[in-house]
Amino acid sequence: MDLKTYLKERIALVDQALEQYLPREDKRPQSIHKAMRYSIFAGGKRVRPILMLAACETVGGPVKQALPAACAMEMIHTYSLIHDDLPAMDDDDFRRGRPTNHKVFGEAIAILAGDGLLTEAFKLMSDPRFFADVTPAAHLAVIHEIAACAGTFGMVGGQVVDMESEGKADIDLPTVQYIHTHKTGALIKASVVAGALLGGADDAQLAAIRRYGEAAGLAFQIADDILDIEGTTEEIGKDAGSDEARGKATYPAVMGLAAAKQEAQAMMDAAFFALEPFGETAEPLRAIARYIVERKN
Repeated sequence: MDLKTYLKERIALVDQALEQYLPREDKRPQSIHKAMRYSIFAGGKRVRPILMLAACETVGGPVKQALPAACAMEMIHTYSLIHDDLPAMDDDDFRRGRPTNHKVFGEAIAILAGDGLLTEAFKLMSDPRFFADVTPAAHLAVIHEIAACAGTFGMVGGQVVDMESEGKADIDLPTVQYIHTHKTGALIKASVVAGALLGGADDAQLAAIRRYGEAAGLAFQIADDILDIEGTTEEIGKDAGSDEARGKATYPAVMGLAAAKQEAQAMMDAAFFALEPFGETAEPLRAIARYIVERKN
């Protein structure tokens, strides 16, 4: 398939919907809404919402059925980036090739912009007007899955262990696996599981999609670790080499660059294997898994 065209079309679809769902800049208090929109529309790849839409289609559901939840997922992801970049955490100056939120709006507004995006996400996901064609059980399961993967047993928990591990020389592989599967992998898994639920997946389809999400999520973060070493600041849109400079617990740091590349490839293969029960409808998910490992930004 033509992945470049597919991604371009899906990004446009998600951006158009985000424009509709997010509060406008002229709505009081304008400062917070401007800060929220600044980070949302900073040129993200929209990997998580696109995965959700692709998973919905893979099990036979219409894209429009997953679009509101896909936008909510992008809000949650962007909130996490705003907070991750703060001086109290990773203290980054650039994100997606632009100055980070706190560099433009100040730390207080950046914190509240993240809070606002997280809250808007659950407001959107819980709005029954957008889920009239989804069973109440599936709708509730989507909200629960995303909340669980965003919280202390998911993304937040991974972020905590990541910070606690920084600068330590004795970090082992299980700890790095925990960080990666929670900090990054959890929301990627939640994206495809939510998409499958919204598309009406049966138990077997849901289990297969979940396995795909677990493998693709880990592959994504390993690829990020590798890009931090091999990519340039211009290519990756943030400071290159920052992981090594901070003593981050990463796959290359623990097992070496060559072995990390092999592990990323193994995770991509596992993602492909999980999709074997599906036919051509899963081709976008296969192509995205390949892109996750081979991307340059």
